[in-house]
Amino acid sequence: MTSLFTPIQVGDMNLANRIVMAPLTRNRAPDAIPTPLMIEYYTQRATAGLLITEATAISQQGQGYSDVPGLYGTEQLDGWKKITDSVHKANGKIVVQLWHVGRISHTDLQPDNGAPVAPSAIAAKAKTVLIKDGVPVFVDTSVPRALKTDELPGLVHTYQAAARNAVETAGFDGVEVHAANGYLLDQFLKNGSNQRTDDFGGSIENRARLLLEVVRAVTDSVGGGRTGIRLSPVTPAGDVHDTDPQPLFEYVLRELATLNLAYVHIIEGATGGPREMPDRPIDYAALKRAYRIAGGKGAWMVNNGYDKAMAEKALAEGDDLVAFGRPFIANPDLVRRLREDTALNTPDQSTFYGGGVKGYTDYPALA
Repeated sequence: MTSLFTPIQVGDMNLANRIVMAPLTRNRAPDAIPTPLMIEYYTQRATAGLLITEATAISQQGQGYSDVPGLYGTEQLDGWKKITDSVHKANGKIVVQLWHVGRISHTDLQPDNGAPVAPSAIAAKAKTVLIKDGVPVFVDTSVPRALKTDELPGLVHTYQAAARNAVETAGFDGVEVHAANGYLLDQFLKNGSNQRTDDFGGSIENRARLLLEVVRAVTDSVGGGRTGIRLSPVTPAGDVHDTDPQPLFEYVLRELATLNLAYVHIIEGATGGPREMPDRPIDYAALKRAYRIAGGKGAWMVNNGYDKAMAEKALAEGDDLVAFGRPFIANPDLVRRLREDTALNTPDQSTFYGGGVKGYTDYPALA
């Protein structure tokens, strides 16, 4: 019987188990450069079948929070290479999450203190994090400007270049396109944030166009077997919503099915919140069915609030991978703890965003 500890082939990656460390923003990369402390953090958790890095900006324009890492400079790529080398020496697998925040940013973080960009000039009712004198401060996001149609090909190219640099220079096993949680690609998908009248707005096909162009470009660059995607059909994160998400995401998944992706990463419910959203109903089984009927063979990864019993049930019902978020913050040896049914450490929420060793690499592992 398939269990959390059963190996699995996911695209070009042979994973030792089906436990995935979800991407977790930790704000410990000053100047967007990965640090030696991050080497220790990721290597501590390398027993996961797959590590997905914290969201990593593809450009300065894509940056939305202080002290989050990037993929657009030599020092950044060199910093990540030290991390991937260490994870590989520990027999781990690691992919980087490609991130453009869109409107979830602040002018303090943008090139020349300009406005963040978005599908439409609609401000998000959301907060971002700025680090002031070493202390994280939550501030309102800035009002964005709408991207011009002729800017979008360059944006697609930026995703493609980031993916190529991640695999060829930084040594990642693959990439995950972040199209969830109210960030740029999710903003284009959902009609609450996309009110464009060009070929990238209006119909489902038009709103999905940028996402699909990005994923095609990334797979052309690094191969489908090294590419995953993260989707969150109904999360309210980033102040996004769609009036009818079921047909939107069934269409997206049918189109993605043709690209031979390594995996599809689905957030069920509200990211980091309730799994059930009565005001935003969605049929996840129908989404997976649409993907499989259209020929999609990528591993199906589920995420949001899973414990061991829930995860084993999901695998028994045909899902392939389970992502764990907050449990990995406080339990570097989460795989062993799940295998041995051992109690878990409790994460310290005050150290989630920003800081140093405390609440980052100092959680105890089992003896």
